[in-house]
Amino acid sequence: MLKAEAVVAPEQGAKCTLSAGEWYSPYDDRYIQGPGGLDIDHRVPLAEAWDSGASTWTAAEREAYANDPGDPRAPIAVSAASNRSRADQDASTWLPSAAGYRCQYVTDWIADKTRWGLSIDPGEHRSLAEELSHCPDVPVTVTTAR
Repeated sequence: MLKAEAVVAPEQGAKCTLSAGEWYSPYDDRYIQGPGGLDIDHRVPLAEAWDSGASTWTAAEREAYANDPGDPRAPIAVSAASNRSRADQDASTWLPSAAGYRCQYVTDWIADKTRWGLSIDPGEHRSLAEELSHCPDVPVTVTTAR
């Protein structure tokens, strides 16, 4: 995934260790030099997914969610700082600092929750609806995973 998302290809050493390279973090509109400043983010954090319905899933379903190769919206490489500032917060308490990415973020959030049959609580719904009111009306395609 890191190799696929790089804007400048990293060098791959022994045991698949990556060095150099450059990535773009849309959450905070920054370019990150080298893989050390990156985190792999689950659009909907694992703890939020658990609270939204994943607690009833099998171990295999949870593993499939955590590694979802079937949807390019999640997971995503972002700056470690932005991912850690969000932690396990939902969209009612955290949105990307890059305002130009928020429409993409909220539509991807909704798509991810829809894909996996996860619930959206009332506060989260209000925040998502408010943010979407500032976004262009663009169709979003979702293929359910479960």
